[in-house]
Amino acid sequence: MKLKYILLSAVAGATMILTGCKKDYLELNSTEFISYDQLLEASRKDPGLLAGTVNGLYATMYQVGSGGTTGHDDFGQKGYDIFLDMLSGDMALIGVTYGWYTPVVRFQASLDYTRNNNYQPWRFYYRLILGANTVLDALGGDTIPQTEPERRHIAGQAKAMRAYAYFYLTQFYSKEYGDGTEKILPIYTNTKMVNQPKSTTKQVFDLMVKDLDTAQNYLSDFNRATKDQVNSNVAKGMLAYVLAYRGTQEDLERVVTLTQEIVDANPLTTPDETVARFVNGVLQNPQSGFNNVATPSWIWGVDLTLASNLDLVSWWGQMDYFTYSYAGAGDAKVMDASLQASIKADDIRRGQFHSTGRPLQKFFDPARKAMGQRSVTTDYIYMRTDEFLLLNAEAKVRLGQDGPARDALKLLLDERVTDYAYVDALSGPGLLDEIYKQTRIELWGEGKSYLAMKRLKKSITRGPNHLYFAGNTYAYNAPELTFPIPQAEVLNNPVLNN
Repeated sequence: MKLKYILLSAVAGATMILTGCKKDYLELNSTEFISYDQLLEASRKDPGLLAGTVNGLYATMYQVGSGGTTGHDDFGQKGYDIFLDMLSGDMALIGVTYGWYTPVVRFQASLDYTRNNNYQPWRFYYRLILGANTVLDALGGDTIPQTEPERRHIAGQAKAMRAYAYFYLTQFYSKEYGDGTEKILPIYTNTKMVNQPKSTTKQVFDLMVKDLDTAQNYLSDFNRATKDQVNSNVAKGMLAYVLAYRGTQEDLERVVTLTQEIVDANPLTTPDETVARFVNGVLQNPQSGFNNVATPSWIWGVDLTLASNLDLVSWWGQMDYFTYSYAGAGDAKVMDASLQASIKADDIRRGQFHSTGRPLQKFFDPARKAMGQRSVTTDYIYMRTDEFLLLNAEAKVRLGQDGPARDALKLLLDERVTDYAYVDALSGPGLLDEIYKQTRIELWGEGKSYLAMKRLKKSITRGPNHLYFAGNTYAYNAPELTFPIPQAEVLNNPVLNN
């Protein structure tokens, strides 16, 4: 992969911003956009210009076509959250009128390296890596320490986003951590590197941990302007996921510390924010719907506006019955029937789902008009406090700390169920299984169940409402649940397997 030639999709938004400001630094040629070399030269004179480039990275997170295709399932991170929920088995596709996700649920994308769905995440996450490396190159290079606050904050965000992209690549394209010697992905740490061979799992994880440790340090005094920006809490959350997946005792001890810091600093999602309530058909709690980035428990997300220019080709356009959507027009995505049946009768989250499994009371446009929202202004969620309370409980039980793990789990259940006394009788594997189930229920539709399945090495069994392979069981490391490196990379990178 010649990364520098996949250039500036990740910073396209930034270049447009830059052409409208600081024009004394920008000597444009015969185009309205600055070139890559001009960006680097301009940023040497004013590093603050790179803040616009970082904002371009965040825009790529929800950009249509950022996976290199014109498909209506190609719209950034939330599109890959759907991929992962489907691979985990927790999200069932119950209609194929349009069939955008058929290659994923039929495992064609996992078993055939020529499929577009297989290519999209690779293209998307390496675009993020390219954008991050562009920023770091302009700051002097990947290894140059940054001491001036503005430069530190920019470098910290870039390093966090690079690690984030590598983490998701490890989830999609490698089966497990193993002993660390498995060769899985090419590493690129600057924009001048030509094709690289696959690095080992250990090398990729060491890079992510180093990047995120630096990011936490650099962002410790960063006060972000909007929630789409990575701050110290978000970097801690990213690092917690990386360490929990690698899973050494030292890693898990750090996960407990990191997640506790996040939980201590941020509120949980309240019952009124968790599920819609109605009186005579009238919504009583407009703070519900998982549609507003201002929700206090959201620690990372994006405020979508009309200027974001999203419509049918979006997460809402694929998932929400109350948006002009594929979900409303024949391709509904629902909760796995077996998982839905496992939700306790006194659990408020049972009310998030229609009897068919549709998430009608969890995710919705506030107007709640069938197929109503045409231009998407409902927001995207990337991280919230609750997932880190669950990860905290999980890490504790993996360390043999059953009592503290039960206490952490009960903090969440106190907001969700009437009676959770049964937790006191759980320990060891049984307690871990319960935490895993609660993770799947709490975070359904948010792209996190697959991550939990792989780090806990769980098998999944598709419930009876899946159109394909209902009742089949797959191990976390089965070929069906991991994508192979796509054909485009295999053909274009002659040193990939060296």
